Amino acid sequence: MDKYQVIKRPIVTEKSTKLVESRKYTFEVDKNANKIQIKDAIEAIFNVKVTKVNVVNSLPKAKRVGQYSGFKPAVTKAVVTLAEGYKIDIYAS
Repeated sequence: MDKYQVIKRPIVTEKSTKLVESRKYTFEVDKNANKIQIKDAIEAIFNVKVTKVNVVNSLPKAKRVGQYSGFKPAVTKAVVTLAEGYKIDIYAS
């Protein structure tokens, strides 16, 4: 799997922004990617040293708007901890 297919996008929320202070960054990743592939992709794309990868698999969530019902998609998130002295500027393009 290509490293640019493993990492889909960074997740920027209030909680994930607060985690940046402790060198933890949150990304949406491919559902079939494992921790080793995620680590290699982050290290190659951002030129940093990754010490730890935690993966969260969320299930599809039922939602309803009036008479219309459906599901929010299932998302796999990775919380990546960087080594001391490294950081990623998520807001830079």
